[in-house]
Amino acid sequence: MTTFATGLSRQDLELLAPDPTGVLDPATLEFVAELGRRFSGRVEDLLARRREVQKRYDEGERPGFLAATSAVRDSDWTIAEVPEDLRDRRVEITGPVDRKMIINGLNSGARVFMADFEDSTAPTWTNVVQGQANLRDAVRGVIRYVQPETGKSYELADDPATLMVRPRGWHLPEAHVRLGGHPLPASLFDFGVFFFQNARALVDQGSGPYFYLPKLQGHREARLWNDVFVFAQDALGLARGTVKATVLIETLPAAFEMDEILFELREHSAGLNCGRWDYIFSFVKTRRADPSAVLPDRGQVTMEQPFLRAYTQLLVKTCHRRGAHAMGGMAAQIPIKDDPQKSAEALARVRADKEREARDGHDGTWVAHPGLVALAREVFDAHMPGSNQVHRQRPDVWENAALLLSTPQGTRTEAGLRHNVRVGVQYLEAWLSGTGCVPLYHLMEDAATAEICRTQLWQWIRHGAALDDGRIVTAEVVEGALADEMCALRSRLGAGRFAASRFQEAARLFESLCTERELTEFLTLPAYDALVARA
Repeated sequence: MTTFATGLSRQDLELLAPDPTGVLDPATLEFVAELGRRFSGRVEDLLARRREVQKRYDEGERPGFLAATSAVRDSDWTIAEVPEDLRDRRVEITGPVDRKMIINGLNSGARVFMADFEDSTAPTWTNVVQGQANLRDAVRGVIRYVQPETGKSYELADDPATLMVRPRGWHLPEAHVRLGGHPLPASLFDFGVFFFQNARALVDQGSGPYFYLPKLQGHREARLWNDVFVFAQDALGLARGTVKATVLIETLPAAFEMDEILFELREHSAGLNCGRWDYIFSFVKTRRADPSAVLPDRGQVTMEQPFLRAYTQLLVKTCHRRGAHAMGGMAAQIPIKDDPQKSAEALARVRADKEREARDGHDGTWVAHPGLVALAREVFDAHMPGSNQVHRQRPDVWENAALLLSTPQGTRTEAGLRHNVRVGVQYLEAWLSGTGCVPLYHLMEDAATAEICRTQLWQWIRHGAALDDGRIVTAEVVEGALADEMCALRSRLGAGRFAASRFQEAARLFESLCTERELTEFLTLPAYDALVARA
């Protein structure tokens, strides 16, 4: 058992729920406790800094490139070399940490499977702890799942994808684990359990502990992760640089600090990723007080909008200058089995999106469904014959704050408003029921989509935005649409099924989030309170 030089005892860490899996053994808990002792205070400091910076944005300041770190942007340096199993990442698939999804993701034919404790997993205690046990079994090659209804058995294939893990973001607590009477940061819990259980086994297999880091807002938050990695590796006697992490650039402030984020993590970096759905959410949230930043229907906020083109191309330029992978964004489409024509149209959109990414210089891309792996691989095989295209520089791309901050153009419609309501409520109902990855209207949705839905409606109400028919969006307009959509859901599901669901709770929460005076930072915070209270 690993021991740590500390004056605090293990009793300072409290588990408020049982662990039926055995994954939380005493040594693992002591490691997690030490992470909390060393880093929880810094997490709180960074969250306080987020609030201070947002206050300045609300008062009229705008995000921009930092004068204090210009030397980092202007100087020549590169990240450390990535290991062999992370050099070709042309297709990555993501999904929640339930047993069947892990097996399917690893067997999907993608180069990488990202097991997600964050936006696609509703963090019930059972989901979180069982997810860690599932990953422990996957790393050791013994994971197996039998479908109760059919008896169909799922096991790992001979050549599974490389495993990466996304812990929850800095802002989320783990309510079931307390240190000194306070909830442990969920990020430290997720990382700590997985790392302690699996890092050595992964290294022995010729791989390593690889992570995706969500929702960072700047280089100081990357520095904290780097310090966590250094401590964790030292504690287990692993060489520094064994951990590799890809940062999702999915907040507007982080787009102005991409060089600095890579620099802070340069010993542990595996590149950057365009987390575009959360990026749209962050654009609205960051500029929530700015009446000039009101978005059109979210269906019109495509990757061809100038602010998204500027962000994705700057990411490619930045990564390749530093010798890092530049990963493309998610294709959330699901093959439509009962409508060949619509399915063909959806796949054509995926193809066009992936061709744009490959031409721009991305080194790989994300898909949400195994049925899209072959298409995405075909596109990148055609445009990227090598394992990556890090050698491709983008001298035509420049830092352009005005483009990064440009408001997408388009119209606002009643159909767009109602679609936001439908998707937002249905996703929240599933999340409150313990499911974080939900197929809706032929797309695989996670929390990022629901965040766009509710912040966009909040923004329209806050600034009195007009629909294309001239009506002003008010709280009453949104509440009326919500009432109509709930009636339609009740009619479609039937009274009994509707009453047994959590739609009424989801509708109340969604309405509150859309119509409140001050915007809630993340819908998963009040929704998590509801999960914990229900448990």
